[in-house]
Order: sequence, then C-alpha cells, then structure tokens
Amino acid sequence: MLSGTQKMDLLNSLFNQFTLTEWILGGILLLCFLIQLFFWLFIYRRPYSYQKKKGELSIPDEALPAISVIVTSKNNAEELGRNLPSILEQDYPNFEVIVVNSGSTDDTDMVLKAAELKYPHLYHTYVPAEADGGINEKKLALTLGIKAAKYDFLLFTEAYCKPSSKHWIREFGKEFTQGKEVILGFSRLEIPKKTGLRGFMLYDNLIHHLKFLSMAILRKPFMGIGRNLAYKKELFFKNKGFSPVLNLEGGEDDIYINRIAPKKKTGVVLSQQGLTETGSVHHFSEWRTLKSRYLYSKQYYKGFSFRIFSLETFSKYLFYISLIGTIALGIVAGNHILTASALLFFVIRYVVQWRVTTLNSRLFNAGKYHLNLFFYDIFQPLNNTRFRRYAIKRNRARG
Repeated sequence: MLSGTQKMDLLNSLFNQFTLTEWILGGILLLCFLIQLFFWLFIYRRPYSYQKKKGELSIPDEALPAISVIVTSKNNAEELGRNLPSILEQDYPNFEVIVVNSGSTDDTDMVLKAAELKYPHLYHTYVPAEADGGINEKKLALTLGIKAAKYDFLLFTEAYCKPSSKHWIREFGKEFTQGKEVILGFSRLEIPKKTGLRGFMLYDNLIHHLKFLSMAILRKPFMGIGRNLAYKKELFFKNKGFSPVLNLEGGEDDIYINRIAPKKKTGVVLSQQGLTETGSVHHFSEWRTLKSRYLYSKQYYKGFSFRIFSLETFSKYLFYISLIGTIALGIVAGNHILTASALLFFVIRYVVQWRVTTLNSRLFNAGKYHLNLFFYDIFQPLNNTRFRRYAIKRNRARG
C-alpha cells in the first residue's frame, strides 16, 4: 500500500511528464471525446433502446381507430401501379386510401380508375387544372386529401414508397391508441446493390432518421418525413392547415411537424413492420435531389432540438483534429502516455459508434458497417454542406 505522501509524489511525477501544451491539447481531446460519447450513447442509441424496452404492443382489432391513408401523385403512374397494392392490401380492420392526382400528364388517372374497380376502399381525387402550380401545389394536394378523408386519423406516404409489411397501418394504429397525435416513422432506402456510394447513402439516411426519431423519443420533436408520417385531422385544422408554412417552398412535412408537433403527444414507429421503403433512388443524383430538400428546409426550423447536432458535428471534427495533434505531439516529445491515451480515446469512440450504428441498423435493416464507418463519419457532414449549397443555388435559380 502506498502512503499518502507516496501517492502525491506519484501524481506530481505524472503531472510533470506533461507540458502545458500537452495538457491543453489532451484536455480538448478528452472534452470532445466525452461529448461524442454523450451523443452516441444517450441520443443516437435511443431508438434501439426504446424499441427493445417497449417490445411488441398487442391491441385488439376493435380498439384500433379507423385510418385514412393519403398519397399525392404527380406523374407517378408507374410507381403507383407498383406500390398501391401493398398499401391497399394491408391487414387492418378499417381503413381507406385516398390518392390525390396533382396535375399528372401521364397514365396516373387510368391506373387509379383501374385500381378502384378492384379495391372499393380506394378513392381518388385531383387538383383542379386552374389551381396554382407553384410552391404550394403539394400543400394544396394534401389539403384536398385531408378534407376528403372520412376518418380522423391520417397516415401519409409517397407514391414512390411502399410499406415494408402488411402490418404498416397497424403499427401506426397502435400508437394512436396510446393517445399520440403525431407519429413519426422510418423510411428505408431501397438502393440497387451495384449503385455507386450505396453504403454511404444508407448510412446518411440512417443518421438522418436517428436524429429526429431520437429527439421525438426525448420529447423534443423537430421534424418528420412525408414518406412515413401520421397525425390527427383535428390537429391539422386546429393549426389552420398548412398556413404556418404557406409561404415556404416544400415544408409540408418536416417544417410543418416542426411547427405543430406536441412534445408529449408525439410518438414513433420503429418496428420493421411499420417502415416504408423508398424505391426512387437508383443514382447519386436522385438521392441528392431527395435529400437536398430537407437540407434547404432546415434553415426554417424553430426551436433548439435540431441545433444540438451542430455541437455533435463541431465536437467530432475538433476530436479528430486534436487527436492527430495529440498523437503527433506525443510522438515528437516521446510522451508515450499521451500517445497511448489519444489512441485509446479513438478506439473507444469508434467501438461505441460502430456498436450503436450496428444495433440501429439491425433495427431498420439499414446496411452493414465496419471500417467504412470511419470514412462515412468524416464525410457525411461535409456532403450535407455541399448538398445544402446545391439546394440553395437551385431554389434561387427557380426564383
């Protein structure tokens, strides 16, 4: 056993091994390391841990609310023909499907009329030809669909999406029985395996969902996606429809949810049976178009919830910079303790990140990750910045 004096001498000896510069650089590295662990263990891990704890919720058919599924379509005849049967043949006691034809010039109308002959619970309407086809065309189409809905609980997806199972509607119906007014879901990307940068796109989609789903679980909702989203009709009219986002291009899903989602009555659907699959991404450019819309809309979000991820990005890059500086300084100064500590921080962070990413990816069947995770982690925020500039430039050109 060491005496008190011996312990103090040992601490002083260790302290004196580090210069002031080494202490400062090591301190920055340690701080960023702890911030990163907080995000990965407390926030990004949230969907997996929430679903594991929640388990399977069993609700009898008679207790499930009637639901109106609303889909808008603009020149999506091929996608509707492929995806509508998956929506119309859901295993759910009481639902209808409303498709709003938003000025399509392809065979959308023929596809819908043919489907109505087979499925009596399918109803379609259209945006009048004289309607303004500007920034509010999608909002107008959704409003028409909502007003045409017979039921008080609304579930939304896109024509280019399909449910992952026959229990998609049921998973949202279960959440509505728990008193939720807004329900956010995951939309998985179905990308052909030979597509370039496929793994990176899957990772980016996963991280994007983990951010807003995690914050919703923490009662800090800040957005949702129209590819898998539900809310009560009463909430829509209570907030005067899309008037909060009427002057903005897009925003009928993410910005709108940012404005209206109640903190304590926003739920999430995380089971694989409640996912939708987005099959419109076959090339990098298609993914850029899909993603850039949300990056552009981000500037209009209100509240603090989404801003916390700026700290995660900043601390990540500062972690890597200080890591390189600490290792280099440790090698030059011959301080093996400093070098070993820096490497240990890197390994621990990487293992935690890999584990959390893998667990969530298994939950959503969203890809496999190993050493590629390191590169995805570095380049994903940089790519977001590039896409956001593309979106701003594109919208200015339109204006």
